Amino acid sequence: MRGRIKAITILLLILFSLNSYQVYAQKKTRVEILNSDSLLFERKAETSLKRLIGNVELEHEGIRLFCDSAYMFDDRNLVVAYHNVHIKQGDSLHIYGDYLRYKGDIRMAEFRENVVLIDKETTVETDSMNYDLNNDIGYYFNGGEIHNEEDTLISGQGYYYSQQKLFVFEESVIIQNPEYTILSDTLHYSNSTEISYFFGPSQIIGDSTYIYCENGWYDGQNDISQFNENAFIILPRKTIQGDSLFYDNGNGYGEAFKNVMLHDSTQNIILQGNFAKYQKDPEKAMITDSAVFIQYSETDTLFVHADTLRSDPDSSGSYQVLRAYYKVKLFKDDLQGKCDSLSYSYSDSVIQLHRNPVLWSEENQLTSDFIEIHTRNETLDFIEMHKSAFIVSQEDTGRFNQIKGKDMIGYFRDGQLYKIDVIGNGQTVYYAIEENEIVGVNQAESSNITIHIKDKKIYRIKMITQPEGVLNPLEYVNESELYLKGFSWLDSDRPKTKSDIFKWE
Repeated sequence: MRGRIKAITILLLILFSLNSYQVYAQKKTRVEILNSDSLLFERKAETSLKRLIGNVELEHEGIRLFCDSAYMFDDRNLVVAYHNVHIKQGDSLHIYGDYLRYKGDIRMAEFRENVVLIDKETTVETDSMNYDLNNDIGYYFNGGEIHNEEDTLISGQGYYYSQQKLFVFEESVIIQNPEYTILSDTLHYSNSTEISYFFGPSQIIGDSTYIYCENGWYDGQNDISQFNENAFIILPRKTIQGDSLFYDNGNGYGEAFKNVMLHDSTQNIILQGNFAKYQKDPEKAMITDSAVFIQYSETDTLFVHADTLRSDPDSSGSYQVLRAYYKVKLFKDDLQGKCDSLSYSYSDSVIQLHRNPVLWSEENQLTSDFIEIHTRNETLDFIEMHKSAFIVSQEDTGRFNQIKGKDMIGYFRDGQLYKIDVIGNGQTVYYAIEENEIVGVNQAESSNITIHIKDKKIYRIKMITQPEGVLNPLEYVNESELYLKGFSWLDSDRPKTKSDIFKWE
């Protein structure tokens, strides 16, 4: 029992202490008069008030209030001030206006007409502002402008947190700076750090840069930014897009994450992937994770996939060279390919395929140690095949026309292979057809050979140097003689559609 009484006693003491604290905390102080040229006492509707006229100066809990004239309602601890109204708190905060209602019990200042707030380097101009002096929070709701050394900010409504030097702006927010303009639905701005935080559709417009996002931040002091949600950056002749973008404008460096796209409008080139890096000067780009190179035209589009794509300046510094590394596949309507690495020169539109390259054009499979694809007016012009060049086309199940040589050049017209020059150690195996039936197999050798193709079929072979050849019926030819050394049929590796470039056996 004694222990229980002791516990109740302690509880009552605690409650009494809390109650005493609340009474003390709720104790209000009155607004005091420090100066007035004239002081009149009036009574209206059972309310006593004081009228102060001329050089009015009041004080309340650390603030000074100046005005030309005022009414003081003692029973409500309320001051209504007119003309040249000025509130001063400490050495840094000053608020001016033509009209003020000051509620002393809650230390709330309600300014109207020609309101100006000055806090060190920051100036806020508005038509109406409420300022909570307990928490140092100002709020305007009828349009306002904020000025500091370089920036002007305009918005429909906004909050100013004086202690944190933080602004929260809403409704048609505009930041104007000599270097850029920011437009946003909702924006938080730290005056001390010059960092802007975006919420909702937002734009940053510079002399040569346009940025859009729906969430992110911009650091004005360091000129760096992070943009999220449908974000993109437009540079001269370039567009960078992604779910998330980081950009250091001062150093011209950016990173992009997920659903990334880099678009070069001058070259009609698009790079896509899920992670990218970009360097403005010298211009460089790297993209990986489902990386795709796209070159588009009015007639056809080239798609190239690789583990990694890089774009770097060439030796002259005037043009870019795209390099694709590891598990490369390419697709066009009239040409498909596969290799381990690839390079594409923007200066002459030459594509080079390295390490086990394979190309497919219509019914023809082309292989060699190294292949160069030359284009003219964004269409195939000719293909150079260096070392161990081999062309194969399927005649029927198990039978293949074959052309082999040291080097070859394949010529295209309207996207179709129409002539092949074999340079050095030329060999051929092709089937003679009469009335859609195979009547024999031609086996020929010549140092140099020119082969003409019509309707996707070999229709004439010209032996240039030291020709040897024979046409034999199929029954007189051994199976092993029907395949030249180095023959392979790689049709299962061929990308039949643009989505197949992502498939790798």
